[in-house]
Amino acid sequence: MTQRVKEIFARERGGPGGTPPAPAALAAKVRTLAPSMTRSMQRVAEAVAGDPAGCAALTVTGLAELTGTSEATVVRTARLLGYPGYRDLRLALAGLAAQQQSGRAPAITTDIAVDDPISDVVAKLAHDEQQTLADTAAALDTVQLGAAVTALAGARRTDVYGVGASGLVAQDLTQKLLRIGLMAHAHSDPHLAVTTAVQLRAGDVAIAITHSGSTGDVIEPLRVAFERGATTVAITGRPDGPVTQYADHVLTTSTARESELRPAAMSSRTGQLLVVDCLFVGVAQRTYDTAGPALSASYEALAHRHRS
Repeated sequence: MTQRVKEIFARERGGPGGTPPAPAALAAKVRTLAPSMTRSMQRVAEAVAGDPAGCAALTVTGLAELTGTSEATVVRTARLLGYPGYRDLRLALAGLAAQQQSGRAPAITTDIAVDDPISDVVAKLAHDEQQTLADTAAALDTVQLGAAVTALAGARRTDVYGVGASGLVAQDLTQKLLRIGLMAHAHSDPHLAVTTAVQLRAGDVAIAITHSGSTGDVIEPLRVAFERGATTVAITGRPDGPVTQYADHVLTTSTARESELRPAAMSSRTGQLLVVDCLFVGVAQRTYDTAGPALSASYEALAHRHRS
């Protein structure tokens, strides 16, 4: 039964035969999926993301020769990126090339050196944050987002699992939900997360936040919640990661570039926080009759603490 349910959700999420991503989302898809690709597929993905105009002019044979791969690999890469075939990928590449020619992004690298002046650090980090937000927004599946919002808006209770940097994002989401009168708990202790997940049932929601998609301390409580009948959501940078097999809805964040001074565990928070804000605003819209007064009440309750 579980496998059949997961197959249904997989069809709903799209994939081959679904709606191809817009040209603007192509680069974001490449960054997100490249770590899970074979090396030959990575070469194809890196080529199309690095030179969309040049690759758009190539036949499937030409792109295979350029990347030292096979035609079958090129087609498989196109399908993994969300396109029915190579022809659809070429059209997206042409569209992306046209967008880049009309307004190129600033040529700035996010690699931060130990001896960089602080002004360069600010500029590089700002560009990296902007790119992460743009990539996450472009790749976010709004159908999955809407389904998650619906589940949260009607939930009896919401549990959110996250450890490390993702644990901070879990706390941010639960604090937002609490302010509009919804019952929500963030769990970073894996033992407590599992013991509370056992209490969940249909009508409850469990959310796992893990950039890698393979954090065992987050996957385990989500699995328990899934098996108990709760609606489950994964917020992850790896849409093919182990966490998604227990997720009814998958919300993908951008796979931010890592550097020695800024590992993925830190940079991933930007995309995660955007997804959390989208969830919160969506729920607040759905429940505005109660959310509005609850926000006003919480603001009034804290107002005296902000007066000098």
